[in-house]
Amino acid sequence: MARDEKLKLGTFVYTFGFNPAAWLHPDSDVNGANDIGHLLNVAKISEAAKFDFMFVADSPASAIGDADALSRSPTKMNRFEPLTLITALSVLTERLGFVATASTSYYEPYNVARLFASIDHMSGGRACWNVVTSDHDETGYNFNMEGLPPHALRYERGAEFVDVVFGLWDSFEPDALLLDRQSGLYYDKTKLHTLDHKGKHFQVRGPLNIAASPQGRPVIAQAGGSEAGMELAARTAEIVFSLASNLQRNQAFYTNVKDRMPKFGRSPDDLKMMPGVVVNVGATRAEAQARVDFLIDNLHPDVGRWMLGEFLETDLSGAPLDKPFPMERLPAEPKGSKALFEELKDYIKQGHTLGHLIRHYAEKSTGNGITGTPVEIADFMEEWFEARAADGFILMFPTLPASLNDFVELVVPELRRRGLFREEYEGTTLRENLGLSMPVNRYVAAREGK
Repeated sequence: MARDEKLKLGTFVYTFGFNPAAWLHPDSDVNGANDIGHLLNVAKISEAAKFDFMFVADSPASAIGDADALSRSPTKMNRFEPLTLITALSVLTERLGFVATASTSYYEPYNVARLFASIDHMSGGRACWNVVTSDHDETGYNFNMEGLPPHALRYERGAEFVDVVFGLWDSFEPDALLLDRQSGLYYDKTKLHTLDHKGKHFQVRGPLNIAASPQGRPVIAQAGGSEAGMELAARTAEIVFSLASNLQRNQAFYTNVKDRMPKFGRSPDDLKMMPGVVVNVGATRAEAQARVDFLIDNLHPDVGRWMLGEFLETDLSGAPLDKPFPMERLPAEPKGSKALFEELKDYIKQGHTLGHLIRHYAEKSTGNGITGTPVEIADFMEEWFEARAADGFILMFPTLPASLNDFVELVVPELRRRGLFREEYEGTTLRENLGLSMPVNRYVAAREGK
C-alpha cells in the first residue's frame, strides 16, 4: 500500500563532492573550499529543487595518514567550520534547512545550545544539530586529549550532553517575551527558568540567554548503529542517517529504532530514517557509468590505497598495485560495513590485484552507491520508501554541483511523476517540511499536567 507522506531528501556536502577525485572534475570550482559562492550555489540548487536540507559533513581535525595521498585529497584538509558556514548560508536562502555537526566530546552543552538557538533564529527555524560523539582518534589531539575516550564513555557523556541542551532550550517559554513598552516589561519573569543541572559529566546553571527557538527547538539528527546509538536516537533524534547498503538490513534498522520510541513517549512518525546513498545518474546507463569511470580513472593510486586502507583500518602504502592484496595486512574484523568487508574479502579470494580491488571499492562508493538511469534511481528509492527501509535519503553526490544538477534535472521529475516528492515546501521551518511535531516546552507541560 502506497504511503501518504512524501520522500524527504537532503544534500550531503563535502566541498567538491563525495568522491576523492571530485576536485579534478572539469565542472568543479577548484577554489570552492574557501569560496562561499560555491557552497551557496549548492544550497540554491537544493532549495530550488525543494530539498529538505543541506547537510555539511565535518570533523574538527585534518585527516592523518599517507602525506602523499592526503596532498591529493583535499576534502578533510581544507574546509569551512560548519556552524559559521550554515549561519551565512541560512540568511541567503529562504526554505532550505541546514544540518551541521557539533561533537559532544569537544563542545560544552551551553555553547551548543546557544549556537544552534542563534542559528535557528537567524534562519527563521531551519537549523538542525547533527549529534556525534566523534569516532576518529585524530580529533582528540586537538582538544587536550590523547585520542578518543572509550565508546561507552563517549555515549554516556553524549546522552547527558543532549539532555542539558534540551533543558537549556526550554529556558524561555514560547510566549515569555512580552515586549510591552507601556509597562516597560520585556519578558515575563515567571516564564524564564533556570536549569540548575548537576550530573556526572556536566554542571550547568543556565538559563540560556536567548528566546525560544522558532521551531520549539532545532531539529536533531544522529547516526550510529550501536546499541547505545540506537537508544539515543530513539530517545532524542528526529533524523537518523544510515548507510544504504542492503534493503533488508535497513528495514531491520528502521524497525529496531522506531520500535524503541514509544517507551520514551515519542511517536515513530517523529523520526525520519534517511540512509545515505551515492547517486551516479545519466540519461542512459552508459552515460551514468562513464561518469563513474571518469572519477575512478582520475583517482591517484596513493589516494586509492589510502581510501581503501582507511576503510580496512590497515596501512596499504607501498603495496604494489599489480600484485594480489597483501593478506597479512587484512584485519580479522571490520570497523565499518560488515557487508562491504565480506564482499571485498570475496573479491580478494578471487585473485584480483590490489589495483583491481581499489577500483572495485571506489565504484561501490563505500557500499552504498547506485549507478543508473532516472527510472532505475527512482525505482530504487521507491522500493526502499514503500518497504519502510527509508523515509527519505541523504544524497551523497560524487561531484558538486555537477552530480546534484544531474539528479535535479533527471531524477526529481521522475519522482514527482510518481507522486513521491513534493512540488512545493509545506511550511517555512525545517520541522514543518519534515513533518515533525512541535516539541512542548517542559515547563509548560508541567504546568498543564501533560
